[in-house]
Amino acid sequence: MPPQVPRHIAIIMDGNGRWAEARAMRRVKGHESGIDSVREISEECAKLGVKQLTLYAFSEENWKRPRLEIEFLMRMLKRFLVKERETLQRNNMSFSAIGRLDRLPADVRKELEKTRKLTEKNSGTRLCLALSYGGRAEIADAAKALAEKVCRGEIKPDQIDEAAMANALYQPDMPELDLVIRTAGEMRLSNFLLWQVSYAEFYVTDTLWPDFRAEHLHAAIADFNRRERRFGGLKPARTA
Repeated sequence: MPPQVPRHIAIIMDGNGRWAEARAMRRVKGHESGIDSVREISEECAKLGVKQLTLYAFSEENWKRPRLEIEFLMRMLKRFLVKERETLQRNNMSFSAIGRLDRLPADVRKELEKTRKLTEKNSGTRLCLALSYGGRAEIADAAKALAEKVCRGEIKPDQIDEAAMANALYQPDMPELDLVIRTAGEMRLSNFLLWQVSYAEFYVTDTLWPDFRAEHLHAAIADFNRRERRFGGLKPARTA
C-alpha cells in the first residue's frame, strides 16, 4: 500500500534562537535561517499533495518578547510575504493567515492581504501562517461570535454545537488536521490549534527548525503512516 499523505500538516517551528546561540550568533539570525526551512518544507508539501500546511509563526505570547526582536520579526515577515509570492505562484500554492491579525502592523496586514489575493485562485497546497495566534484566543473569539449571534436573535443557544463552534473558528474550511510536528524536542502544544488537534498525530524531533529539511518531513510522514488511527473506536477485527 502506498504511503498516506496527511491532508493537513501543522508545524510548531521551534529552535531558531537555540540554533543561533549554538553558533555564537544573535537570535535574529536563527529566525532568518528558518526562512529557508519554510521555503523547502512548503515546496515539498506542494509536491506531495498536502492540502494545507499551517506554520506557527508568531503566537499571542510572542508579543511579550523584547520590542526590538518583535520589530525585527515584523520586518522579516513583511519581506517574506513579498519575496515568497513567486515561490507560491510557481508551486500553485494559495496563502492564508489565522490569528488576531488586527494586532499586526498596518504595513504587514497590507502585504498579507495582497499575497492572499494574488494566490487565491491557486489550487494546490494552502500555506497558512498562524500570526498573533493562540488556540485559547481562537476558541474564545469563536464563543464570542456565537454569543453575539444569539444576542441578535440569529441563532438560539441550543443550536450551538460542535459544528457551530467549528464554523466560528478563524478558518472554518481548514482541512482535518492529521499531523502536528514540533521541532527542537519540546513535548508540548504551546497553545496551538487546540480545537483542531483533537485527533491529530503528534511527532517530535530534536532537529532545530533552521536545520529541518525535506528528509525530516518525510521521516515524520513515515512515522505517521505507522500509527494506527482509530478516532476513539476499536481496531477492526481480522477476517479469516
